[in-house]
Amino acid sequence: MSEDKAKIAETLFNPDVSVIMAELEDGGIESSVLSQKLGISEDEIKTRLSYLVKTGFVTESGSPLTYTADSEKISKFMEHDENYAGVVDGLTELDSYLN
Repeated sequence: MSEDKAKIAETLFNPDVSVIMAELEDGGIESSVLSQKLGISEDEIKTRLSYLVKTGFVTESGSPLTYTADSEKISKFMEHDENYAGVVDGLTELDSYLN
């Protein structure tokens, strides 16, 4: 299970994936719109998001194909991810020293 968590975190923080995920923050977006906006083929978008679709962090639906991020699931994952929590704690501590 920790391998799955590590792979999910690695995928979410991968720059090639995170650029797509940033576009999904405000709701579902058609694959063709994402492709045009990011200059990435629809097949490449599908490939980059495939693991997150498989694990339920992103859903594919409809025709035309639309991707939607499950922001609640992503938030819960981030809250329970030790690496992410460590980064947040470190930034909070740094902020307390600076202010």
